[in-house]
Amino acid sequence: MFRTIWYVLNATVWTLYYGSKAVIAGWLRVPSVPGTVYDECARRWGRKVIKAAACHVRTKGMEHIPEGQPVVFVANHQSFFDILALAAMLPGKMRFVAKKELRKVPVFGAALSAAGQIYIDRFNRAKALEAYEEAAVAVRQGMSAVVFVEGTRSRTGDLLPFKKGAFVFAIAAQVPMIPLYCGGTFDILPKGSIHVNPRAITLYFGEPISTEGMVYDDRSKLMAQARRVIEGFEAKEKGKAGSTTS
Repeated sequence: MFRTIWYVLNATVWTLYYGSKAVIAGWLRVPSVPGTVYDECARRWGRKVIKAAACHVRTKGMEHIPEGQPVVFVANHQSFFDILALAAMLPGKMRFVAKKELRKVPVFGAALSAAGQIYIDRFNRAKALEAYEEAAVAVRQGMSAVVFVEGTRSRTGDLLPFKKGAFVFAIAAQVPMIPLYCGGTFDILPKGSIHVNPRAITLYFGEPISTEGMVYDDRSKLMAQARRVIEGFEAKEKGKAGSTTS
């Protein structure tokens, strides 16, 4: 119980602190380019909240991320700790594709907007595709993006069906796509729970999948490629957990 209280206290304090810094930077029209206050705030916020929960992050395959080139990361989503871990560990200028409802969260939503996060209306397909098209332009100009391809957090920890919009986005951006699996986060903070259970988080990065020359009709093929990689990481993570508990 103490760990949960400590986590909530730190999450509140650091979100207010770093969120306010990002909002002020937005008011001052600080450009959202790599290495500016927005990236630093996100990185430090993620690391401090993870530390408060007595968790730590390990990475496997991070060398697959091409240096100095924007990519689209497509990831599973089990817990709020996915966001914390990715914010803490991903290099360069990176933004999340987030549901539009997050804009209404006090301070946090304003910070996301100031940093140039990408908002998607999950319930309006036409508007979602329009947002993806706009985001693709930003990615081609040097900003990497993270998309949670299931569209929502899993309530069981198992992979849900993938949404095709993420792959339409990657094709429109014409940059490499990297399949990514967040392992261990479900047990830390399952959806609907407030109790924190300290665990190790492992981020698995697949090799880049080229989208060069792909068109809209290739979205299902691209989705299948990404799912095979992510399912392989899921099996590896569950096998590791099974061997630990046996």
